[in-house]
Amino acid sequence: MIRTLFRHLDRFRRDHRGSVLVEMTLITPLMLILSAGVFEFGNLIHDKLLMEAGLTDGARYAARCNSQLYTDAGLAGIDCTGYAANIAVFGKPIVTQADVPRVSGWQTSGATSFATVTMANSCQDAVSAGVTLYRSTTAQVCVVRAVGSYPYTGVGMLSFIGIGPITLHGVHEERLIRF
Repeated sequence: MIRTLFRHLDRFRRDHRGSVLVEMTLITPLMLILSAGVFEFGNLIHDKLLMEAGLTDGARYAARCNSQLYTDAGLAGIDCTGYAANIAVFGKPIVTQADVPRVSGWQTSGATSFATVTMANSCQDAVSAGVTLYRSTTAQVCVVRAVGSYPYTGVGMLSFIGIGPITLHGVHEERLIRF
């Protein structure tokens, strides 16, 4: 009886049928989780880059819109801050109901669960605390600052592994020279 048992065990040990199935069963969940994580991280980086590109565009517009040239040309009545925020979020200064933001759910202001964009475009003294901003000693050099945040919801893979909500933040400063 012992010989029969050893013979069956020896035959079982040498039989390789089904070994690939066992290996696949062990590896598949890990590979699916890793693939979903790579997809989620790529989506997060994509949203961050879209948000930063919008802030760059908005700050650049606000820096040009607030120049003395616009004032001299009679365009001083333009809402530079509002237009710049619209450019940051939607990619154009005047927005309609049908327009879609660069990042899904991103808004210009007023929402608590979505992102806001604030344009600080006032010309402040270039000299602060003994440090000269942009190597200027006059108040002619100003900084336009676009600030945005966005609560990333994503696909949900991060919440599956226990990482809480992530808020993406972005800042872009643009120099404005008054003359």
